[in-house]
Amino acid sequence: MFERTTEQVPAHRRREAPVRTCIGCRKHELAVDLLRIVAQDCETGDGSEVVAIVPDPRRRLPGRGAWLHPVSVCLRTAERRRAFGRALRVSGHLDISALEKYLENRHEHS
Repeated sequence: MFERTTEQVPAHRRREAPVRTCIGCRKHELAVDLLRIVAQDCETGDGSEVVAIVPDPRRRLPGRGAWLHPVSVCLRTAERRRAFGRALRVSGHLDISALEKYLENRHEHS
């Protein structure tokens, strides 16, 4: 028997790292270079509901996720384009304060 190398395996059968699209700048990157974000329903003190956009650095939170470069430029672009609601398929008031705080703390520790 002969040994099979990656050169002999057709391109469509090779296992490659997952590629995702940043919802801010719309560039394709490896998933390991992007931050996964998810939407979580939260209740405010006055009885109204708000959808919180939270970071998911471990990629374990349930629900539909979206991907974002972990930099403030992409965050602002996604916010300006209103990409959070479309990517996560949610509507209403979106609270991105947890995501902003996560990105601020991430840059302080870099």
